[in-house]
Amino acid sequence: MRDRRKKFVELAEARVSRAMKDIRLIGNLANKSAYEYTDEDVRRIFRALQKEFDSAKSRFTGDAGGKDAEFRLD
Repeated sequence: MRDRRKKFVELAEARVSRAMKDIRLIGNLANKSAYEYTDEDVRRIFRALQKEFDSAKSRFTGDAGGKDAEFRLD
């Protein structure tokens, strides 16, 4: 039992840290002097992220799990 907890903590820390870094990198895309985007692009990005967060959370609370998906703007 303790080994399963240890593995969970190890993986959770690594995966959450990686996700946080990637979210910061997404935030860097807001630099209008380097990138061109529309308000609709921003809505679609955050809608896709929210959908994945909701799906992941539901797996912890016992609701149905989500499906793998790939994000595309175009």
